[in-house]
Amino acid sequence: MVIFVDMDEVIADTYGEHIKIYNAEFNGSLTTEKCSGTEVWKMVPEAHQESVRKHATRTGFFKELKVIDHSQEVLLQLSKKHDVYIASAAMQFPNSLEEKSDWLDEHFPFIPWQNRILCGHKHILKGDILIDDRSYNLTNFDGRGIQFASPHNVHTEGFERANSWLELGEKLFE
Repeated sequence: MVIFVDMDEVIADTYGEHIKIYNAEFNGSLTTEKCSGTEVWKMVPEAHQESVRKHATRTGFFKELKVIDHSQEVLLQLSKKHDVYIASAAMQFPNSLEEKSDWLDEHFPFIPWQNRILCGHKHILKGDILIDDRSYNLTNFDGRGIQFASPHNVHTEGFERANSWLELGEKLFE
């Protein structure tokens, strides 16, 4: 199989990083639970929303992201049997290209640079499976789309879901 895996909110915790930065800069008390069901920027005072929306444009934002639990182990096993590609809409934040590549080198060294697609629209991807947190990426994918659970998409319906990498592993190793 050809499996495409999104990066942000699927293997890298950008949601948590937004909360961490906001709390540090504005002495906030946001938590993932408080923000659940929406975007982090929508949960802050209007005067701070633009700052949060621009976190991902900052140099260094993508360097220290936490790895989503169990993604490394499951992807390692999948990559031994299938063609696994990281497909990230990195062009939205051009400064992220090098940071995302370095991050993948550090945390997912078993996925070679040739299997990294840093793109814009994902509807161009042709393969068997797309694992993504954003429904708009899954809607136009011709294969099996699996929505990876993220705090922002807890109320999204209409897609096969995986709530963790362990659950995803069970689905894909059936």
